[in-house]
Amino acid sequence: MHLSEITHPNQLHGLSVKELQVIAQQIRDKHLETVAASGGHLGPGLGVVELTLGLYQTLDLDKDKVVWDVGHQAYPHKLITGRYKDFHTLRQKNGISGYLNLAESRFDHFGAGHASTSISAALGMALARDSKGENYKCVAVIGDGSLTGGMALEAINHAGHLPKTNLLVVLNDNEMSISPNVGAIPRYLNKIRLSPPMQFLSDNVEEQMKNLPFSPELQRVKEGMKRLAVPKVGAVFEELGFTYMGPVDGHNLEELIRTFKEAHKHVGPVLVHVSTMKGKGYAIAEKDQVGYHAQNPFNLETGKAAPSSKPKPPTYSKVFGETLSTLAENDSRIIAITAAMATGTGLDIFQKRVPGQYVDVGIAEQHAMTLAAGLAYDGMKPVATIYSTFLQRCYDQIIHDVCIQKLPVFLCLDRAGIVGSDGPTHQGMYDIAYLRAVPNMVLMAPKDEAELQRMLVTGLAYDGPITMRYPRGNGYGAALMEEGWETLPIGKAETLRQGDDLLILAYGSMVYPAMETAALLQEHGINSTVVNARFAKPLDEELFLPLAKRIGRVVTMEEGCLPGGFGSAVAEMLMDRDVMVPLKRLGVPDVLVEHATPDESKFDLGLTPKQMAEQILPMVQRRAIGV
Repeated sequence: MHLSEITHPNQLHGLSVKELQVIAQQIRDKHLETVAASGGHLGPGLGVVELTLGLYQTLDLDKDKVVWDVGHQAYPHKLITGRYKDFHTLRQKNGISGYLNLAESRFDHFGAGHASTSISAALGMALARDSKGENYKCVAVIGDGSLTGGMALEAINHAGHLPKTNLLVVLNDNEMSISPNVGAIPRYLNKIRLSPPMQFLSDNVEEQMKNLPFSPELQRVKEGMKRLAVPKVGAVFEELGFTYMGPVDGHNLEELIRTFKEAHKHVGPVLVHVSTMKGKGYAIAEKDQVGYHAQNPFNLETGKAAPSSKPKPPTYSKVFGETLSTLAENDSRIIAITAAMATGTGLDIFQKRVPGQYVDVGIAEQHAMTLAAGLAYDGMKPVATIYSTFLQRCYDQIIHDVCIQKLPVFLCLDRAGIVGSDGPTHQGMYDIAYLRAVPNMVLMAPKDEAELQRMLVTGLAYDGPITMRYPRGNGYGAALMEEGWETLPIGKAETLRQGDDLLILAYGSMVYPAMETAALLQEHGINSTVVNARFAKPLDEELFLPLAKRIGRVVTMEEGCLPGGFGSAVAEMLMDRDVMVPLKRLGVPDVLVEHATPDESKFDLGLTPKQMAEQILPMVQRRAIGV
């Protein structure tokens, strides 16, 4: 059987180990071919090929449920669930999603773009199953990086309290999230990984003793012998109420199938610890597991990305990392915090240059935020650098631990706005809206990478909670400085262009498009004043209100959700000050932005300069003729 013939995972049933190994190689070949051509996550999926095939050999996917945590390791799952022929469209507009998607396949049982959710979701399914009196298996496949998240530990705590609720947790342990894992839990898993698998011996002890007459003394002996048979291996999971099995070689199909079959026989929660290698089967990815977690299109033979046709300006993340490092080298109070995203945020630069002032908390955004609050309380300058989409996970800590106490924590939000092919779970759409609602928080966004440098200095100098959002990707090529940056006055905007027909207030990444839009409107005889707002909170009312009154027509532009966003802030300001002028808000409406390139998404949303000019024209022309 060829991989292209598999449209239902149950077709794997009955295949020999040798036949499954052939399928495994075909999965790796297709995976590599696709990601090399169009880009995407590489290492995670390559590492779970045998795990996926071995697990699905023991499940009936017409009824059993599997939750993957996170979904980017589920490419092998996609390839055996009817998506082989469309797999070349991975992460492209109208193509296969890079994560699990309930709308994409009946075999995607739960969408997951953020880590640590699988055990909670699978346990919920198991409780629903039991409540309905039905009989099917519920499985959570969770990476060891995801296990550092508090939500996963909360779910383990709950599941361990339900000894009759059948739940299988498969721990995919490759010692990595994106970068190497940190903390006590990964260290404990490493000790387990280096120990021999002993669960079957402990079962054998139990089998030999089960016919002995019951007494409290014998029961204690029995439990003691079981613990002796499993010295330290999985003891923490056993104490938490799970039956522990492993560690299992995650690339040995025969061992995997045997272990999963055994796990299904147990009553109550079971944890199967599977040891895998990220990037397995592609030597280049095996050697560079951080770099090949995900890749842009590349040459399979060399592993090198295609050379760019022309040099590009540095990314916002790189400018951020370099500038913050320079500042920290001269100020020991600056502490950079990441939640397992050093490479994505530019803090890998900081880690190399100022290692003593760098903190990686693992996938634990809530902890990161309150840790920052504690650092700020005691006189340090914490810089919590988190993707916009992941900051949502610590909203309570922002309110309760930072803003209520007015602590000087500096939040730096990478990937704010439209992020492209990762899709709805990763779009940085909501931070303006949800942070604007919190008292004591200042919000700012740079128009380019040079202004980002000044905002970094501004945020570090501010004595209270403050946030800077900036987009994914390259800057505009603005002239950068190596030192001597000046702070910006809080809440003060910058006028970039003068005109009497229209006032455009643009925030962050929409400032340059606003200038292009104004140039297009100029061709129609419309002269625009363009303001770089710089701050969404507080707004520069001293500048905005007189301009709005004099010009009489206002447009706002933002790369974020319109409900509650920057445009809403301007609308509230105008209404509260009785300035009743026409207002048009341009941004992301109340929709999910699906995976596509950022340019494709902006076109679909009507956010290109040409489209924005076309939307603005009727507003100005109606006023010109007195309508």
